[in-house]
Order: sequence, then structure tokens, then C-alpha cells
Amino acid sequence: MGSGAGKSGWAERRPVLFPFLLSLFCLALSEQIHYRIPEEMPEGSVVGNLAKDLRLSVHELPTRKLRVSSEKPYFTVSAESGELLVSSRLDREQICGKKSACALEFEVVAENPLNFYHVNVEIEDVNDHTPKFSQNSFELQISESTPPGTRFILEVAEDADIGLNSLQTYKLSLSPSFSLINKEKQDGSKFPELVLEKPLDREQQSYHRLVLTASDGGDPPLSGTIELQIQVTDANDNPPVFTQDVYRVNLGENVPPGTTVLQVSATDQDEGVNSEIAYSFYRSGQVFGLNSKSGEITTLKTLDFEEIKEYSIVVEGRDGGGLVAQCTVEISIQDENDNRPDITFHSLVEMILENAVPGTLIALIKIHDRDSGENGEVNCRLEGEVPFQIISSSKNSYKLVTAGTLDREQIPEYNVTIVATDKGKPPLCTHTSVTLHITDVNDNAPVFHQASYVVHVAENNPPGASIEQVRASDPDLGPNGHVSYSIVASDLEPRALSSYVSVNPQSGVVFAQRAFDHEQLRAFELTLQARDHGSPALSSNVSLRVLVGDRNDNAPRVLYPALGHDGSALFDTVPRAAQPGYLVTKVVAVDADSGHNAWLSYHVLQASEPGLFSFYLVVALALISVLFLLAVILAVALHLRRSSSPAAWGCFKPGLCVKSGPVVPPNYMSRLPIPKL
Repeated sequence: MGSGAGKSGWAERRPVLFPFLLSLFCLALSEQIHYRIPEEMPEGSVVGNLAKDLRLSVHELPTRKLRVSSEKPYFTVSAESGELLVSSRLDREQICGKKSACALEFEVVAENPLNFYHVNVEIEDVNDHTPKFSQNSFELQISESTPPGTRFILEVAEDADIGLNSLQTYKLSLSPSFSLINKEKQDGSKFPELVLEKPLDREQQSYHRLVLTASDGGDPPLSGTIELQIQVTDANDNPPVFTQDVYRVNLGENVPPGTTVLQVSATDQDEGVNSEIAYSFYRSGQVFGLNSKSGEITTLKTLDFEEIKEYSIVVEGRDGGGLVAQCTVEISIQDENDNRPDITFHSLVEMILENAVPGTLIALIKIHDRDSGENGEVNCRLEGEVPFQIISSSKNSYKLVTAGTLDREQIPEYNVTIVATDKGKPPLCTHTSVTLHITDVNDNAPVFHQASYVVHVAENNPPGASIEQVRASDPDLGPNGHVSYSIVASDLEPRALSSYVSVNPQSGVVFAQRAFDHEQLRAFELTLQARDHGSPALSSNVSLRVLVGDRNDNAPRVLYPALGHDGSALFDTVPRAAQPGYLVTKVVAVDADSGHNAWLSYHVLQASEPGLFSFYLVVALALISVLFLLAVILAVALHLRRSSSPAAWGCFKPGLCVKSGPVVPPNYMSRLPIPKL
């Protein structure tokens, strides 16, 4: 057990629990630091080196920001040294009253990361209160006929200290007629009784003055005195006698004013006026009333167990002759469950990251119930289904921590209600609500509205035209939900990609950078990426397939007729027996378009496409053949005319010409292969 650096050197500390977890917003382990100091230490006195006991270096202090979390700050933490210092007066009697043990329990808060540490400072009593009587003198009337051995209850002194420092003994100044007895109540408190040692003679001495001294057990002891003024009265043979020397009663704290507490009773064997007894309080504190004739004691005002738990009252009974008897009435106030628990938040973290792990510390909760026993014992819980839980940390101290997964996009804030219920009968409870806001983190990647995109673009499109727009959404907030678009991959050449397409980073609109040519580029595929601006950034990809449609922008082109190796058209003679439709040559034409745009129709003399030279060549060959045939027929006719043979001319007459043998027709078919379409 180490000692603090206070001026008296009494401060002590005793670590009870050891290592603590230093992780951001994680559940703090319970650790209690214990110190012992005397009361009334001057302000600024050192209780102990808190930073050292928490294993924190001096370099960590500026960022950890140690501070005391308490309703009434009796202490403070030095920002430079980390020492726990006294910040206000420590009066043990004011703080704890007559309790045998007095301790101040509070939490010390550290930041970065947030953590709580339990500190217990035991306040030791010092002998700083002198036993005091409520008045300077005490008057007592004793009849000269009072027999020796008769006892009289005297004034009681009060001492606010406890233990040895409290009142320990009473002493009486020397007197041959009187002595003193120290007596003790059930609660351990002391009270004096005056004993008559020998008969009194009023005619010899009618007045006695004695000094009663009350002393405590401190070192050095403190004391207080009162003067006893004893008047010897004329003979009254029988003094009053109470039925009990001490009356004890238990009384509930919530009884209304005017409630009867008890009734004291005294008797006197004398007759007449000497037997009539009048009751009075020697001291009551104006809390109780007393009927002087009946001895009935009643309450004058509402009692409060939390303020005063016990009353000790001296009642006198005086007969008509002036003889007095005394009794003590001890009233014990019984606690009732009349105080609701109080809920106090300390270091509440209102903004919670949505990715906070279960067990993250949110707040320290202090519960206080002024009642005692079971009436002051409190259970704390959360109302409803929320992803948080209450964990008991120490006596009347709880921690609010996360207990499940948080998702700001689903629930951005929680209204958490804490219910504190005592164990009284019936129980009393208190509800306190607090709003916890969930802070966004970048936990959602952008999501495209379509799984993939296909776009049809007709060729010869204008450069710079929009061909498609891709869209992605991100439910996160701020930069975490701000999406930018880019092209990250393509089946086009990387260097040629930028000359074909581009995408607007903000809108996701895809633009054609040039006119597409179906005969060169019929389809290509792009991979576009949507990326948010979080840290780190999240992204997702989608494919965009671009199909280039054909337009009828190419006229058919005749390649050639069947040609020889030297480029000239070659034909054989057409067989005489050739049937109509006999293939003489084949004209070949091509069209760069596709589909319907590439279907060709051939029309004689109506070709509207280039390549008419081949058509005219065929026609010229046909005309030459016809002219050649006519020339042959004409030559044969002239030859027959010259010969004047009737037989020869007979062939020109119908029915007279007979074929003499087979005739082989000439072959005009081209010897070159026919190209296929």
C-alpha cells in the first residue's frame, strides 16, 4: 500500500483490480484505485499519483485528459502531473455523519480511448470536534428527604467524531454528597447519572454547584463542561417513579404530524399535591410534543429517515412538591420506500460509429437512492429491444455498452430508455430517456441499377453523342455516398479506347467520341466502375456492351466477268444444241453492307451500280455473234444462186430439203471458270 503526497502524509492507496483494456470505445475492465486520507486536508493537497497508479506516463496525459466524474467534485486531477488533488473541504462528519466507515466513491474519466476507472477515497476521522453540552448550566432540584443511592439523569454531551475520537467518559468535580456513574446505551453512546452519596440537609446547604466534564478519547483528548446547579428542597417523602427508565419505540418515517409515538407514565406514593405529576421534555428539538398531564408524546412534523435516524429524548416527571424523576425515550425511525432512484449520465457519447463492435462503451450511469436496505437497492435495465445493454460496474454504477450490430442506413438513431427500480415494497422506479445518434461509416459499396447494360448504336453516329447512362446509388452519407464513374476495362485497344468512348464522372453518361463504322467495328464491351469518396473508397463494376448497327451506306460493286489470265474475256463456241438459259458467263458484284443492306438484285441493262463496262462487253459480243451468223447465211445464199442448181434452191422451198447427216453446232462457251457469288 503506497502513500500519497499530502501534507500530513496520511494518504494511502491500494489498487484492487489490475490491467485495463486500452482500445477505442471498448468495454472498460473494472479497476478500483483505493486511497486513505484524513479529513480536513487543505485544498491542493495530494491524495495520490493517479496517473502512475493507472500506469499512464506523463506524455500520455495531454491526450488522455484525466478528469473526475462526480456530482460533487471533492477532488480534481492535475493536468501536468496526473496527481489526484483535494479541491474542496473534506468534513467527514458532514459527509458521512456517524457512520463508522466513510468513503467517497467516484469515477475518473480518460479519453482517447474513452475509459472509466473507479476510485475509492476513504476519509479517516480526526479529532476535530469537542464534546459539547447544549447549554452552559443544568438545574436539578433534590428533596432533602431523598435517600442516598438515588440516581438522576444528567445532561448529555454531543461529539460529532467517531470511534476513539468520540465522547468516551464523564467526570464530576469533587463533592462529598454526590458521585457520577458512566452508563452506556445499546448503540454504544455514553450518558452520565448523578448518585446521591449521603442525605442532604437543606438547612445546612441549600445549593450545590458542581462541574460535569465530558471528554473524548483523542490524542490529545478534547473536553467540554457544564455547571450543575442543584437546589435542595424541603422534604417531599416520595419522588415520582417512571414505570421504565428507558422507553424504546420504532416509528415509520412517513407518519403524519400529530401521530402518537408512545405514552410515558410515572407514579408518586404521596398524596395530594405532592402526588400530582407534570411531564415535560428536558430536550426535544421541537420535533415531538408532550402532553404534560397524560405523558403522551406525539409528532409535530414529518420525519425523514434520510436526515435523522434516531432521537433520544429525556422526559421529566415533577410532582407537586418539586421532586423530579427522569426517563429516556429512544425513538428509532424506520426507513420506508419513499425515494425514487435518481439516474445520472456521465461522459455520454451521443454519436456512435455504426461499425462499433459489441461491447463499445457509450456512457457511465450512476444510480442513487436515498433509502436504506432493500429500499435503496436498485436494479437497472433497458426498456424495449435495442442493440445496447446495461452492465453493472460497481455499487450503484453501470455501463451502457453496445450489444449488437448497428446500421445507420436502417436505423439512424435510437431513443434509449433506462429504467431504475428499487427493491422496496412496493417498488419505486425512474425512467430516463436519451437519444443516441449513429454516425455513418463507409460500409456500403455503390450498387448499379442494372446487372449489365446493352446499347445499340447505329453506325455513322455523330461524334460526342450520348449513347447510354449508367447509374449507381450508395446509401452512405456525405463523401461516403458520393459516387464517381470511370471506364476501367475494355476489349478495345487501350490506346484507342479514349478515341472511341468516354464517361462523365459525375452523371455516368457514356459518350461516343467518334462515328462508328459497322464494317470495321460491329461490337465491343466496356467495364465501368462506380466508386464512392469514402476512406477507404468502395467500388463496384458493371459491363456495358455496345452493338454497332448497320446502315445502307455502301453501293454494290461488280468485281469482273470471267476473265482470262491476261484480263481479256475468253469464250468458246456455244454448242448448237445448247438449251435456253445456257450459262455463258457470270457477273460478280459485292456490297460491304450486311443484312438487307447487302442483298443484291441483278437486272439486265438496269444496273445502277458501277461495272457497266462488263455489261456492254457482253452485249457487244452478242451483237457480233448475230452479225457473224447473218454474214454466213448471206454467203451461202449467194453461192447457191451462182450455181443455179435446182436441188440447192430446193432447200429453200418448204418440204423439199432433206438433212443428209448430223450437224455439230459451234461451241461459244467460255473456257474460264465461273466465279461464285
